[in-house]
Amino acid sequence: MILAFFLIAFTAPLLAPQKDPSNPESFQIVGSSVDKIPHPPNEKAILGTLPGQFDVYFTLIWGTRDALQFGLIVVLTSVLFGTLVGAVGGYRGGRVNNLIMRVTDAFLTFPIIVSIVVLELLLSIYTSAKTTGLVLGPGALVIKIEMSETLRFLGTLLTNTNPLMVSLILFGWMPFTRILNDQILITKRKEYVEAARSIGASPFRIIFKHLIPNSIAPVIVLAARDIGGVIVLQSSFTFIGLGGDAPWAQLLAIGRNWIIGPKSNPFAYWWVFLPATLIIILFGISWSLFGDVVNEWLNPSAKTREVI
Repeated sequence: MILAFFLIAFTAPLLAPQKDPSNPESFQIVGSSVDKIPHPPNEKAILGTLPGQFDVYFTLIWGTRDALQFGLIVVLTSVLFGTLVGAVGGYRGGRVNNLIMRVTDAFLTFPIIVSIVVLELLLSIYTSAKTTGLVLGPGALVIKIEMSETLRFLGTLLTNTNPLMVSLILFGWMPFTRILNDQILITKRKEYVEAARSIGASPFRIIFKHLIPNSIAPVIVLAARDIGGVIVLQSSFTFIGLGGDAPWAQLLAIGRNWIIGPKSNPFAYWWVFLPATLIIILFGISWSLFGDVVNEWLNPSAKTREVI
């Protein structure tokens, strides 16, 4: 299933050629954009169209690229940062490790939805200040602001990135840190680590040569499962309008008013929600199953106990 998604992403230009470059990325309009009635599958759109005549099939294909790119960037960046923090804290131990873990716990308590709202607000303030130098307040209140270097840096960062992606990375590294930190605290007591320390190996070599390679397995399993979860979370935020631009979720948002058809029949306009829903579910399930397979590869004893 994972290979199928990668194959779809790489062959998207062949599976769904883009006929009009002026159309938004991951979307293609077939027919008149002023037509607000979804049309069933036909020769022009094999999975039907949404209000505005957006081709469902085209977005499903090109949205696969967006999903893989978004999920891999968020998870790999979170794994990299979380691994480094957890490894350094576990190796140093004592007060340093205690401080790192308390900071990690503090990040765990912070609601990710708040960070998304704050980043979106900062982006809107930066955009307003950059274009007009003014920020509209309640009623007729107009506030003139001078952009500080910090706001300018954050605004530039958010403009060139995805606020939702930044939020998920900022508040997604902690589970990897905690898991690896626990493993490092156990692994650093092994004989081969003591031997490396006794012959004068540097902390950098001990961490990256001995500790991380022998403690990383649970992190890899969690990362494999998290890729699907990240896309489901991105789709949820996109659908409710709290940030994000997941094409699959945008399909659901565009066609939400047509989910219940005449006489309360949910299948009268099935193409407005069923294809997008199924592909999001399959994407999440495939990465979850892949995580189970990776766990068996990295932990053969678990499979042996199951056979016994």
